[in-house]
Amino acid sequence: MLHIYVDADACPVKNEVYRVARRYLLEVTLVANSRMGIPNDPKISLKIVGDGFDAADDWIVEHVQRDDIVITADVLLANRCLKSGARVLGTSGRPFTETNIGSAVAARDLLSDLRGAGEITGGPPPFAKRDRSLFLQKLDEMIQSVRRAQTG
Repeated sequence: MLHIYVDADACPVKNEVYRVARRYLLEVTLVANSRMGIPNDPKISLKIVGDGFDAADDWIVEHVQRDDIVITADVLLANRCLKSGARVLGTSGRPFTETNIGSAVAARDLLSDLRGAGEITGGPPPFAKRDRSLFLQKLDEMIQSVRRAQTG
């Protein structure tokens, strides 16, 4: 059964995940380093992991199965989940795939180097309403794609 895992600590689209998951009656597990509020819904759970480096990432990779969906902005976690056969959707609505993950990892490394050298300061632009709409659309499409593959 399709399950959604959310790399939840800094995820800006948790409410959107809840909305779509409810529509499809899917289970959602939020994985975080600290307690956070979640809806009172038996299909939504929170897994609190230790503060260790990559603890949330490691837990997700250990539990994700083929065709589950992982929501994350972490390119390295996305890469690990793809290797497990999961589908991965960035919080911006951009799906990570076997085709684009290599360039995403390279871009991440380059930006990390530029930030380290002081060439880039500041973060990404604020999350806009159209970003939420795109995310909702792409999550819906991904769920439908998994369901078609499971019944086909």
